[in-house]
Amino acid sequence: METIYVFFAEGFEEVEALTPVDVLRRGELNVKTVSVNGEKQVTGAHGVSVICDTLFENESFSDAAMLVLPGGMPGALNLSEHEGLRKLILTFDAEKKPLAAICAAPMVYGKLGLLKGRKATCYPGFEKYLDGAEYTAKLVEQDGHFITGKGPGAAMCFAFTILEHFCGKDKVRELKAGMIIE
Repeated sequence: METIYVFFAEGFEEVEALTPVDVLRRGELNVKTVSVNGEKQVTGAHGVSVICDTLFENESFSDAAMLVLPGGMPGALNLSEHEGLRKLILTFDAEKKPLAAICAAPMVYGKLGLLKGRKATCYPGFEKYLDGAEYTAKLVEQDGHFITGKGPGAAMCFAFTILEHFCGKDKVRELKAGMIIE
């Protein structure tokens, strides 16, 4: 079974990390939370600690269907500085496999030059890191194999966009109804 990997670094934005995990698991997708800091416990930007499913160094990612990067500071910066994650992202991009990031985290893809010529969104002020991208300021932007989200308020929309990518509009409607969103 393919897996969606959500990466956690110290200082992650809690809403942006946990909302996609929750929505995608409700949608019956296989999701693993991955710590990049060498310990399963990772603390978010607002003091919420999470125990991740696995450590980066313990995964081969051979079953990976998508990589998801939550924002938050210094979480997004910590993700961008992780050499193993950078290499994995570059491999995914070369294979045109789905990559998602929200808030400050699209800067990880931008700094790698992966968003050139693409529409993208991010937290206001971080667009300067989206090297060559067309910043749209939308809540969520999908262009090619990239899904980017604007910030904490876009977390639910971001999560449902990822769910739709894998399961289609009917599953999204069903889940939204069950969650009393529409």
